[in-house]
Amino acid sequence: MKNLSMLVFALVIMLSACTGGSQKSTETQKETKAMFTGTKGEVKIMTLDPGHFHAALVQKSMYEQVDPVVYVFAPDGEDVVDHLKRIEGFNTRAENPTSWEEKVYKGDDFFEKMISEKPGNVMMTAGNNAKKTDYIYKTIDAGINVLADKPMVITPDEFPMLEKAFQLADEKGVLLYDIMTERHEITTMLQRELSQLPEVFGKLLVGSEEEPAITKESVHHFFKYVSGKALKRPAWFFDTAQQGEGIVDVNTHLVDLIQWEAFPEVILSKSDVEIVSARRWTTDLTPEMFKKVTYLDEYPEYLKKDVDGDVLKVYSNGEINFKLKGIYAKASVIWNFQAPEGAADTHYSIMRGEKCNLVIEQGEKEGYKPKLYIESTAGDVKEFAGSLYNAVEGLTANYPGIALEKISDKKWTLTIPDKYSVGHEAHFGQVTEKYLQYLIDGKLPEWEVPNMIVKYYTTTEGMKAAMKD
Repeated sequence: MKNLSMLVFALVIMLSACTGGSQKSTETQKETKAMFTGTKGEVKIMTLDPGHFHAALVQKSMYEQVDPVVYVFAPDGEDVVDHLKRIEGFNTRAENPTSWEEKVYKGDDFFEKMISEKPGNVMMTAGNNAKKTDYIYKTIDAGINVLADKPMVITPDEFPMLEKAFQLADEKGVLLYDIMTERHEITTMLQRELSQLPEVFGKLLVGSEEEPAITKESVHHFFKYVSGKALKRPAWFFDTAQQGEGIVDVNTHLVDLIQWEAFPEVILSKSDVEIVSARRWTTDLTPEMFKKVTYLDEYPEYLKKDVDGDVLKVYSNGEINFKLKGIYAKASVIWNFQAPEGAADTHYSIMRGEKCNLVIEQGEKEGYKPKLYIESTAGDVKEFAGSLYNAVEGLTANYPGIALEKISDKKWTLTIPDKYSVGHEAHFGQVTEKYLQYLIDGKLPEWEVPNMIVKYYTTTEGMKAAMKD
């Protein structure tokens, strides 16, 4: 009996130890994930190799939660010089100047330096994409949160590494998130809102390859103005081995919007995706065009593989036709050299429903500003109109000031107050604010990570299909 009692006592001690250890582990994990509370200056940013102007746009505004001291780690060269000039421009502007203090390390070992010193708790990256996936993985492995500009991966071969990075982020209790600015564009937001109202939209049609249920098309320009100044692009931007082809770059936004609008907050998986067809083609630049946007007199050696005669051929254009949960979709990106006078980058989108089409256009007749049209396909137009007016009235609770304008018996447009059209540059601040809240929450919405994985699976598989043609 005494031996039995001793055995029971020993088992109790062992169970207590195991339980205590498990509880401690759980508490440590919670502590890691809840390391942010919203306290002033608790988020300390490290900017890695800021070769793209998007890196600076994250700092166009100040944030109470973010320390004004930002640590920059980059190779020496024009990219980091141009980045610091942009930040200085924000700090010295006449209206609402920022007060960032950049602490800069320049050297070939910039990444290793960042990981070893770790002066911040959030790494922000927007630049050369050649090693971005590897940098993201290793930064996550070091227990650092990551806010990354798109794309986070540019080749099918590197996609598995990105998947592992998300898995590792969960294990480490850190957040990996990409900057999807287009979710904050007002006509896209309202297109999504209206598509969720059965009395107005019905259900999203299945569509076909020739007439997809949802289409997103984007036209961009190599030469354009940012913050009122002509944009200078680094030469590597035109090397698809470093920037990525258009089919995996800008198309990241378009595939994201297709998922976000067609299946809002639905957890997607790779098995939901079927690539139907894909293609890619070049934008051709003369030496004069190249010089205008890079200020360089000749092509660097790494671009000469893409030069035919004296014309630089850049695979910046791409299209993916795919099915998502059986719904046909198309994402297409086009890069021209320069927009016509008064024009800018443009976006076109259509969602085809049982009762109407929701169309975003941004052409000459819209003054190159996005406009949302509602085109009735319903049998009873009078009944549809009543439902539409009631629906828009209901949306004014969240979007005060919006109103319907009738164009014809079957077509309307939404008039949207200017206050909602804040512009592409301001969307970076909106995304950053959302990410800061996620840090406080200690998690992303449950659908975000699986859907980011599906998004990059779609773009990289689309590229793989296009390369076969």
